Amino acid sequence: MVFSSIPFVFFFLPVFLLLYYLSPGRIKNTVLLVFSLLFYAWGEPKYILLMLISSMVDYLDGIFLGLLHAHPTARKFCLGTALLVNLGLLAFFKYADFAVGIWNSLTPWDAKLPGIALPIGISFYTFQTVSYSIDVYRENIQPEKNYFSYLTYVSMFPQLIAGPIVRFSTVQKELHERKISESAFVLGARRFLLGLMRKILIADQLGELWELLRHAPGISALTAWLGLLCFTLQLYYDFSAYSDMAIGLGRMLGFHFPENFIYPLNATSVTDFWRRWHISLSSWFRDYVYIPLGGNRVSVPKHLRNLFAVWFLTGLWHGASWNFVIWGLYHGIFLVLEKYVWGKKLEKLPAVLKHLYAIVIVVVGFGIFTFDDLHELAAYFPKLLCLDGNAFAGSELLWYAGNYLPFLLAALLLAFPLYPALTKRLETVQPYRRKLIAICASVAMTALFLLAVAAMVGDSYSPFLYFRF
Repeated sequence: MVFSSIPFVFFFLPVFLLLYYLSPGRIKNTVLLVFSLLFYAWGEPKYILLMLISSMVDYLDGIFLGLLHAHPTARKFCLGTALLVNLGLLAFFKYADFAVGIWNSLTPWDAKLPGIALPIGISFYTFQTVSYSIDVYRENIQPEKNYFSYLTYVSMFPQLIAGPIVRFSTVQKELHERKISESAFVLGARRFLLGLMRKILIADQLGELWELLRHAPGISALTAWLGLLCFTLQLYYDFSAYSDMAIGLGRMLGFHFPENFIYPLNATSVTDFWRRWHISLSSWFRDYVYIPLGGNRVSVPKHLRNLFAVWFLTGLWHGASWNFVIWGLYHGIFLVLEKYVWGKKLEKLPAVLKHLYAIVIVVVGFGIFTFDDLHELAAYFPKLLCLDGNAFAGSELLWYAGNYLPFLLAALLLAFPLYPALTKRLETVQPYRRKLIAICASVAMTALFLLAVAAMVGDSYSPFLYFRF
């Protein structure tokens, strides 16, 4: 089940919210836990056991770490065991086929690919359980004594599938005592609906255009660049929309999840981009890999080692394929160059050039990210520079862009902090005009929501057909 589906929006979520708000006190956690397990079981019931094992290992690890306060060797053994189990499960289910493929390519002894299905959300909840064990070991947090409270944290459906990666320290107090108010519900519901509409009305439409362009023969260089821009925008709106929906659902339930995206395409450098894109992941690698390796308080060779180790793992975390590894190292290279080569010169450039520099690097990077078939990647990239015998510009560009123009314009405008600027400006407007604007905004939101519902029902009823030539 996904958030942007009819079963979730009109059946699962209303029933859950009704029972959740009718339930007193700590019973709310029970309702949340039961519905979270049902949400996960909807798609992959057999993998619930895997999540239960992972959470139980870390729960017991936390208990033992608390009891063995005066025994450092035993505490290291407990932490090592928990990390081995959790990261071992992640490695087996996510990277077994990848590892066997590497073995087959390097040796004459071919092994059969295991063909193991990837459990939904395993990358996210594994990083949550690992961070819990490490934080308890470091004594940054107290171990959770109630297993079901801890399991509620691990399995919480709003952020289970696509993040953000919520650390236990962020929600520990709210797991036991949280305030639920009408204002928080309204803010959360608004955030959820905005995320839902961004996913369906922008991300899905641009994803459709990208699928057309990536397989289109004989496209010009500008059209090829349009394709990569569409994928970049699709990925941003898809991923950030799920974070918006998760954060909104959290607020409705009384939780405060961290922000995960802060207008990353408004970045002025690759370094700035990673302060804005998937913040919960980049901060996770910073706190649990980069800093323990020494961070930047080491010699230059060791600092380079630390950076490339982090970005190798960042790429690998996104998927079991070489293109993800290349994408991670690609970003690592630019971060090194900005740190040691041209960072100070970059700061002196006009803002528009800095934005252009960052966007081009990011868009090319996501071009690497999207092609898990390296042969397809090698066939597409020459088109960007007219090396495939293709023209620089062609009439097909107007056809593709024209058919999806409303979605492209909306995506480009909303990728930059236009909404906060308008909101700030609205504060200076006279009260009666502000009410009129609020009414118009409510009508527009309702219309957009109905469009999103029509799109969820099915393509044959999609109103977007009327936007196309």
